[in-house]
Amino acid sequence: MDSLVTAAARALKAGDPLGALKLIALRDDAPALALRGIAMAQLGELVKARMLLRRAARAFGPRERVERARCVTAEAEVALVSRDLRWPTHTLEEARRTFDALGDRDNELHAALLQIRRLLLLGRVIEADDALDELDLRAAPAMLMARGELVAFEIALRRGHTAPARAALARARTAADRSGINPLRAEVERAELTLALPAARLIAKGTERPLVLAEVETVLASQHLIVDACRRVARAQRREVRLERRPVLFALLRSLAEAWPGEATREVLCERAFRARHINESHRARLRVELGRLRRELRPLADVRATPGGFALLPRAGEVQLLAPPIESTDAAVLALMADGEAWSTSALALALGSSQRTVQRSLGALEVSGRVRTLGRGRARRWLAAPVAGFATTLLLPAPPGMG
Repeated sequence: MDSLVTAAARALKAGDPLGALKLIALRDDAPALALRGIAMAQLGELVKARMLLRRAARAFGPRERVERARCVTAEAEVALVSRDLRWPTHTLEEARRTFDALGDRDNELHAALLQIRRLLLLGRVIEADDALDELDLRAAPAMLMARGELVAFEIALRRGHTAPARAALARARTAADRSGINPLRAEVERAELTLALPAARLIAKGTERPLVLAEVETVLASQHLIVDACRRVARAQRREVRLERRPVLFALLRSLAEAWPGEATREVLCERAFRARHINESHRARLRVELGRLRRELRPLADVRATPGGFALLPRAGEVQLLAPPIESTDAAVLALMADGEAWSTSALALALGSSQRTVQRSLGALEVSGRVRTLGRGRARRWLAAPVAGFATTLLLPAPPGMG
């Protein structure tokens, strides 16, 4: 590798893509193409970056296995930033095996972290946590250590564990300072802000107040009956009843929790659960059936009693507290994913949400009408962009796998 390529590689490692391009911008040999691709990626020119990295991978010979694997890994990172979640992941796994076989420990760790970050974008938090536990980042360069700790921070945040999140963030800050890379320091600073933003609202006895994530964790650990509208779960004394797949029952439960310690009228319950504007005997009969089902589900935690005016929720112990999302919207999960400021395709959003593209398109159409998202490009290159949700942490709006704790 000649002196210009070496100098360009050092500039990229230090976070100076323009300095690197000044050295190799007119060169078309394989090492220069690879470095130009990485520089373009750092400058946000993602389409050009992927094109250059593919040219570089083809230009490297069959004996240059590490160099080709590095190009594949760089393209995988660009795909991740582009939210191209359908990018063929088996090529990244092959690159990782190549690094491992040839002793390139740093790039092997980098490829592994990319795989874990993709799992997080897809909401597969438990798998990401297990994969991160298998990595040993203690001897890694400061940049990789900071990246790994930021991943650990996001995993802890998604699981609602504040103390591990703060510890990971402190380690990420130390590693980012040691790396000397300013964009990495800025990424850590942005992560720190999420801990101070409201993550949910607590509704109890007719009052409402915002909660940061640490306060949410305290509420969930209390002895009260917590109706969690962020995850559609009822919790009390380390026991929980999950209703994320039973929207009618959860709508009834939320209405009862909002009315506690009073009663929820039959009219309100029918309106919330069945979207009925005019209540008739058919609605009342169905209400009795659904409340019977809810009563059976909640038996370990609470009872549902009929009152002269409607129905009331009676917890086995403590009070009833409702944990509501920081913003109320049927498209909250879409907004939460797009709050990272990256451009998403409908296919990537559907994959991350576990939904159909048509459902996502309807949500995006409604958000576009309200001015909260906008489009870039046309046809298959069309992407959706949204500004970050100001004033709120989107942690509890993101989709979570069943049984995540």
